[in-house]
Amino acid sequence: MKLFSLAALKRTSDIFAIRGGIHPETRKYLSAQSAIEQMPLPSLIRVPLQQHVGAEAVALVKRDDRVLKGQLIGKARGAISANVHAPTSGRVIAVGHFAAPHPSGLPVATITIRPDGKDEWGPRMPRLRPEDADPNEIAERVMEAGIVGMGGAVFPAAVKLNQRERYDLHTLVINGSECEPYLTCDDRLLRERAEEIADGIRILARAVGVKKVIIAIEANKPEAIEAMRRHTFAIGPEARVTKVPTLYPMGSAQHLVKAVTGLEVPARARTAELGVLVHNVATAYAVHKAVRYGEPLISRVMTVSGQGVKRPANVEALIGTPVSDILKQCGGLTGEPDRLLLGGPMMGLPILSLRVPVIKGTSGILALMRTETRPRAEMPCIRCGGCVKVCPCGLMPMEMHARIQADDLDGAVDLGLPDCISCGSCSFNCPSNIQLVQGFNYALGRLAVKQSQKHQQEETKRLAAARTARMDAIAEKKRAAMAKRKAEMAAKKKREAEAAAEAGAARPNPQEAAE
Repeated sequence: MKLFSLAALKRTSDIFAIRGGIHPETRKYLSAQSAIEQMPLPSLIRVPLQQHVGAEAVALVKRDDRVLKGQLIGKARGAISANVHAPTSGRVIAVGHFAAPHPSGLPVATITIRPDGKDEWGPRMPRLRPEDADPNEIAERVMEAGIVGMGGAVFPAAVKLNQRERYDLHTLVINGSECEPYLTCDDRLLRERAEEIADGIRILARAVGVKKVIIAIEANKPEAIEAMRRHTFAIGPEARVTKVPTLYPMGSAQHLVKAVTGLEVPARARTAELGVLVHNVATAYAVHKAVRYGEPLISRVMTVSGQGVKRPANVEALIGTPVSDILKQCGGLTGEPDRLLLGGPMMGLPILSLRVPVIKGTSGILALMRTETRPRAEMPCIRCGGCVKVCPCGLMPMEMHARIQADDLDGAVDLGLPDCISCGSCSFNCPSNIQLVQGFNYALGRLAVKQSQKHQQEETKRLAAARTARMDAIAEKKRAAMAKRKAEMAAKKKREAEAAAEAGAARPNPQEAAE
């Protein structure tokens, strides 16, 4: 049964309203006019083996190995994982654990490389001619290149492309909205490398077998919109650039699809189930380099901004470059920042150390001063309903928060906690300054642990039952073998007795023989 009407797709000039959303101060002016600059080679590179959704990659190198630029150093493991490559040539000085670019700061498996300064490429992947390549070949190349969703989701891109085998896809949506405040890296990519992005989009469209392409860009990026419109002809006759409202969280895949197609994604469903696949503009650029030139994902463009940065900029840095090196390239800090974030101010991850590396999903480094964060004391909820009004998922944040505070996790789940996308709109709009989204993230973490424990218990029971069944089968097999052996031995004895009797009957009696 179809979940939507294709008639909605005919309204190509319309923008459909999405639920909720907010208009935070964008502060994009800090870096929007800064052209992308290339970072110099750092003195040390730390490449985590977990930079993606799914299983951690398996290290393929050891200490003292020499590696070349683009060499595979971490092999994807399992159905959902991603390869990891050496960002430059040098010597591996450690394969161990280092602090993760995450609020926890917990150590993760990391390969540390000391660059040799030569930046020497190893053998690149064979180039493909996408016009003649099979979709499976393109997906395979994207997988080999270790490309993930670079808008922040870091879901392995090849897994997404292979959804064409499960769903009847008809539209490719390219996410160029970049709705997070401060961030301008996608804007600069669209302005400066529109031709390469258009080629990447064309490759993605061929890989999923669709002709209809919508490139969605927020209205506050007029130069990016114009740059992409000049190159839509290279993508195909059914490709178009759509200007979407400047509204947060327009960059959410579900809400972007609703805005440009009118199709509403059901709760906990994928956009692919509606026939629509969404990819970020930076992902399209990475696909272009992988397919056309055989280059894996070893660098990315990111924004360095905030009033705590002396010279806000957009830089292209190698994966694994320490945050401290990138800030130094931008003039350093103006003082002690109130918050240091990887990503945007709404959904970015706070970090405690400048030594942590940037990874594939790092879209920005923000150093925010107290004048920008404006910390306020938390007050009791006044039941104004402001959080309900702005929630893009149609949830009731205040009620979920009350359930979580009462330790009623199941009640929060019943109210839709798993549908929360952690956009932070509710916290931003709360006049009492209640940190709603932090509470939801905490509860979602507890829920994940609870589900993991339940899964482990069920798996333990399954394994125990399987072992019992296996041992019973072995015992039954032994009993059957023993019974068979006993039967064979009894039959053998019977045959021997019968043979002896027959031999005795045939042998002449000695007395009779004497007579």
